[in-house]
Amino acid sequence: MCVLAHVFEAAGIATVALVSVLPVAEKMHPPRALYCEFPLGRPLGRPGDADFQHDVARRAFALLDAPEGPVLETHPEVIELDDAAPLSCALPPRFDPSVPEAVDEARALRDAYERTRTATGRTSVGRVADADGVSDLVAAFVRIADGVDWTQAGLPGDPVSAAHDVRAYYEEASLALVDGPPDPGAAEAWFYEVSAAGRVVLAARRAMQAAQAPFPLWFYMARATRQ
Repeated sequence: MCVLAHVFEAAGIATVALVSVLPVAEKMHPPRALYCEFPLGRPLGRPGDADFQHDVARRAFALLDAPEGPVLETHPEVIELDDAAPLSCALPPRFDPSVPEAVDEARALRDAYERTRTATGRTSVGRVADADGVSDLVAAFVRIADGVDWTQAGLPGDPVSAAHDVRAYYEEASLALVDGPPDPGAAEAWFYEVSAAGRVVLAARRAMQAAQAPFPLWFYMARATRQ
C-alpha cells in the first residue's frame, strides 16, 4: 500500500493510505496515511458499523487538505482482536444424520448466509467455491481430518483458499443470527470454537501438518494462534 501510494503520487494522483502496521508506514513515508490499530483485514474497523467506518474514511480523506506531506496520523480508537468471546449465536440442529455433522451444519446455515448476502449485496465467498459448494469443501476437510491425503480429498483448489471460503460463509451467516455488529474476533471465535466446521478445518490443518504437507498450504489455513 505504501509503495503504491508513492507510485500513484509520482503519476499525479493524490492518495490516502489506511495502514495497519505502524513501523512500515514510518519507514516508507507514504504521502498521506492514517494508522488504524485495528485487526488485520479490517482497515475500516468494525464490520457492519457504518457510522464507525464513515468516521475512519472521513479522517483519512481529511488528510488531503494537509498543506504538505508526508502526513501520518493515528485514529484515536484501538480495536483489539485477541481473546475475543465467541458470538452468542445458536447453530441449527441436526437435520440429516447420514452426513457428517459439519456438512449438515453448513447446509443448514445457507438461509442465514443468503440473508446477509442479500442485505449487504456482497460476499467474500468465492475463492474456490460459491455458497453451493461450501458443504462440499467441508466434506473434503472431514476426509482430510480422517487421514485422506489433501490432494485426494476432493478440494477444488488449495486448502488455504478453501478454508477461507468456509470461514467467510460461516461468519457472513452469523451476521444474520445476531443483533448489531459483532465485537472484533467474535465471529472468528464462534467459527473455530463453537461450530463443527471450524473444528473440522483445524483438525484437517493438524492432519496436513502431521503428514508433512507443504508448510504454506496448512499453516495459512488459520491464524497461527489457532491450533
